[in-house]
Amino acid sequence: MRRNQYRFMWLVGALLLAGCAVATPPSRLSQYVAPTAADESASTGLPVQRSLRTALVVLADRSAQEAAPGLPEEAQVRLAETLRGQVNRGFPIAIERVVHLGEIPVGASPPNWSDLAGRQGVDFVLVVVLSSTEQEYPVSLFLGWTTHRQPGVRRDNWSLAEAAFLDGRTGRQLLRAEGRAMATLDSPTAPGISQWYPVIYLRPQDPERRIRPPSYEGASVTLRVVSMEQAAKRLAGNLQRAWVEQRELELAALPGP
Repeated sequence: MRRNQYRFMWLVGALLLAGCAVATPPSRLSQYVAPTAADESASTGLPVQRSLRTALVVLADRSAQEAAPGLPEEAQVRLAETLRGQVNRGFPIAIERVVHLGEIPVGASPPNWSDLAGRQGVDFVLVVVLSSTEQEYPVSLFLGWTTHRQPGVRRDNWSLAEAAFLDGRTGRQLLRAEGRAMATLDSPTAPGISQWYPVIYLRPQDPERRIRPPSYEGASVTLRVVSMEQAAKRLAGNLQRAWVEQRELELAALPGP
């Protein structure tokens, strides 16, 4: 009975967290890529040729009020390469270059994407913006399913990976998508239970899976990496679906015979 009560509490908490995560963190893409006007979206279609020579540009945004520290450079490079492989497998897009812009200062002008495409020798640019927010609060940590409790803290991380596919000649946005994810880190405030904690959970999507950080000191960094990797994975899938849906709309709008 007690186990069922815990599971019910987890389910309720997961639903609440999912509702909060809808707009957390808020979108940052429009700060770097101009939105497409209604008349432009009606006249601009996806390119029909294959092997669209593209540069993947990855940048970090920490302008949100509760923004988390950015990913370590090594982790961001690894994430970009993983995203590159996922995109190249599912699209006519062929990412030939990966450009890391790091964090652009708040208030600074975004890059000129047409100029960047020219310098990189590509026809298109896939701009990916990474952002995340965190909050920490006290919780009681249970040792397995027993009633024994220990004081601890929980850190929630919401990660967002947004992408815009741009025409390298005009800088016009052709397609956009996003991927969101959440992970939590449970850590004890008292020593002696290191065999159970700290531990990272993928909430609410996979609450039973436990991810062990390689070290106690680096647990918060592992939390951010795990959460953002999940967001990037979802971004790749959502970008592919957006491409297919946009192409179907364009084909349906063609005049009949």
